[in-house]
Amino acid sequence: MSEASERHDADAREAGAGGAAAHEDGTGAAGSRAAEPPERVTELQERVAELEDRWRRALADLDNLRKRVSRDAARVRAEERARAAAEWLPVLDNLERALDHADTDPASIVEGMRAIRDQALDVLARLGFPRRDDTGAKFDPARHEAVGVLTQEGTPDGTVLHVVQPAYGDGEQQLRPALVVVSKAE
Repeated sequence: MSEASERHDADAREAGAGGAAAHEDGTGAAGSRAAEPPERVTELQERVAELEDRWRRALADLDNLRKRVSRDAARVRAEERARAAAEWLPVLDNLERALDHADTDPASIVEGMRAIRDQALDVLARLGFPRRDDTGAKFDPARHEAVGVLTQEGTPDGTVLHVVQPAYGDGEQQLRPALVVVSKAE
């Protein structure tokens, strides 16, 4: 027999004997690994402790990041609410002035109310929600909500005839759709 095949046979006998021993003491193949040198076991335990420490620190960092993002988002929301409210304060001031002069000339009150409305429209436009005039536009279900249908000669089918309530904003920035009366062919 050659030297290589003798080694192979010896390895097979050891594996068979180890297998029988493993079945007798219930440790299986892992039982032979438990006999590692104590230095290696200590080294592996230290590595496990180091990895557990890094894992716990990563969890703590993630928790701190979540809390910081939540605080920052709340702060930004509060700042935006305050900014929008500050934009409306002059409109409110002018409404109060108009009410203070309600006993005077009605024509001047109407003129003042129109000025306040224009001021409010300007505030909405600065906030990113300009008023749309959709009269004469083609009906678009994404931009309009039909509240009535009228037959009108000379007007193409699906044309906005009258805006009952105007829309503000457009596309993704649409605050609300327009309520409209639409033409219908006979």
